[in-house]
Amino acid sequence: MNRLRIRFKRGPEVKYISHLDIIRVWVRAFRRAGIGIAYSEGFNPHPRLSLAAPLATGVTGDAELMDVYLCDTVSPHNFTAAVNRQMPAGLEILNTYQVDAGLPALQAQVTAAEYSVRITVKEEADTIRQVLTSLLEKEQLPWQHERDTGIKSYDLRPLIEDLWLESFVDNVAVIGMRLVCDNRGSGRPEQVIKALGFEPPLSIYRTRLILKTS
Repeated sequence: MNRLRIRFKRGPEVKYISHLDIIRVWVRAFRRAGIGIAYSEGFNPHPRLSLAAPLATGVTGDAELMDVYLCDTVSPHNFTAAVNRQMPAGLEILNTYQVDAGLPALQAQVTAAEYSVRITVKEEADTIRQVLTSLLEKEQLPWQHERDTGIKSYDLRPLIEDLWLESFVDNVAVIGMRLVCDNRGSGRPEQVIKALGFEPPLSIYRTRLILKTS
């Protein structure tokens, strides 16, 4: 079994496409490229591919990771070239490399994600830095999130690893954040921005997925 890991870009052209539809796009591209994907066993076989941490609708990124299992051996270079020719605008494989088929599932390897979040602000840069520091100094940050099943209450603070000001130009700030993304939960950038007291984001861009080193 040949297991390839793909790092790909998801641009603004496809940022409102659902996770399931993104999977369908990949499967269709593999088929058109003549790539033989392995399927699960059982009465309802599924293509053996998995995203590390699916992006929320409306979020873009250029560090997205996906593992795909192939029936045949294909070089990473040929795989990338063949599949990219079949991809729609906004989805592009940046690089591909082979990984050990015996490694844990990709989702189990993710520990955190980093984002760049653009917001409109009235505050000056020094004030923004103070707001970020103040939140990081908190030991707890009680939070409520409304879901289809009701209101979920939890502590948002453990899901925030770090915050920093990336840039500040003409009242538009870019906040960098590293948020937990593992079995404890996943930090959501828009919630962190709200907790900081800022207006809703202009854009959210995921810049990095952090995996366990061992």
